[in-house]
Amino acid sequence: MDSSTAHSPVFLVFPPEISAPEDESTDFSATTFSTQSPLQKLFATKMKVLGTIQILFGIMTFSFGAIFLFTLVKPYPRFPFIFLSGYPFWGSVLFINSGAFLIALKRKTTETLITLSRIMNFLSALGATAGIILLTFGFILDQNYICGYSHQNSQCKAVTVLFMGILITLMTFSIIELFISLPFSILGCHSEDCDCDQCC
Repeated sequence: MDSSTAHSPVFLVFPPEISAPEDESTDFSATTFSTQSPLQKLFATKMKVLGTIQILFGIMTFSFGAIFLFTLVKPYPRFPFIFLSGYPFWGSVLFINSGAFLIALKRKTTETLITLSRIMNFLSALGATAGIILLTFGFILDQNYICGYSHQNSQCKAVTVLFMGILITLMTFSIIELFISLPFSILGCHSEDCDCDQCC
């Protein structure tokens, strides 16, 4: 071998005697994912995003519950039904905890964490179902909550629209939370599905 060949840039990067090793992990990864259902693969790769959505919904649900604290003023003799049920508060706790467990499961996978995550998502799915039922009763009982007590208030209809809008928003959060929590509580997550090196 002459000196010009030995000092050439191509030789320094890939010497003629050494061939680049083939990537043996490609076939293994393909085999691993081939055993997963499309739904399991989708949820496994989006756990962090879905967990963040759950936490965000929990915080916003709690915030709407805090707004209802200011509705006990004259001439309204009681709080709205959905506030009396406590759903904006215990529901938000379930949503935030289930989302936190999903994010923790994405970062570090253990059998204990997988079990706890499934339990929390099951409880969150039950809470979302109960919330949908309670919000339905809230629509029925409180549809005239504002104007029913204050006929003289010219702005009662506008306030009622705002109040019903909050209930609709809470209903939307509950339905989305149910669709997020229920698959995780039923399908769960296997350790190979939750591996951070394989999920993006």
